[in-house]
Amino acid sequence: MLFTAQPIDPVAFSIGPLSVAWYGLIIGTGIVLGYILANREADRLGMPKDMFADLLIWAVPIAIISARIYYVAFQWDFYSQNPGAIIQIWNGGIAIHGALIGSIATGIVYAKIKGLSFWKIVDIAAPSIILGQLLGRWGNFINQEAHGGEVSRSFLEGLFIPDWIINQMYIEIDGTFAYYHPTFLYESLWSLVGFVLLLALRKVNPLRGEIFLFYVIWYSIGRAFIEGLRTDSLMLTETIRIAQALSFALIVIALAILLYRRFGKGITTRYADKQN
Repeated sequence: MLFTAQPIDPVAFSIGPLSVAWYGLIIGTGIVLGYILANREADRLGMPKDMFADLLIWAVPIAIISARIYYVAFQWDFYSQNPGAIIQIWNGGIAIHGALIGSIATGIVYAKIKGLSFWKIVDIAAPSIILGQLLGRWGNFINQEAHGGEVSRSFLEGLFIPDWIINQMYIEIDGTFAYYHPTFLYESLWSLVGFVLLLALRKVNPLRGEIFLFYVIWYSIGRAFIEGLRTDSLMLTETIRIAQALSFALIVIALAILLYRRFGKGITTRYADKQN
């Protein structure tokens, strides 16, 4: 039977000549919710008032820029021939790992300038980061991007997901329509579980830095496996995906830091300790 349902319009609404995309609304919602969550936790722990408001002023634009730089760097063959496209971020092409690199670098500098604990800041921020990621993947869903390889409709129906998701995974590529793995959904659900676990980890009052390190490990494990299903990966070589290589490296680094701080350096400061 010929499938005729139309894909979701990526434009949420228009005001005169200005069009507002669902992708931007979803990302913006993630930032706002993440800020509210982090700010409440910072207040509870006695951190400086409006600390995260000050931090976001720098972290958000730097994260967007670094996410774009990361993407462009690994697609340089194209962008070197089309330099005008480098700034056309509205056409897609940002990388989560690039955003994380920029955000973490901003956090390190901010903590140093303000005399605050970097580890405490990122512990508070970790649930907000993964919340933003689980919401942000729905922007990819709307844009019919970041999907996996071709599958059958019966495969998708076997996942017991609603028809409106299945229908949106019916995508035209090079003039041919087919169904594709909803890798956006896999990663979003993985992040949802991680979000719940991070909130639970807060309750046991772990050592300073361990909530963030758990986030790095959890997200990287899921990303490494899900990336293997995608068809639009940035490639390090013909067979090695950049996101997978970086994810495995981050798992090893985060585990090493966690073990060193707990057993080698003998860190005893707990997450919920009041001092900055």
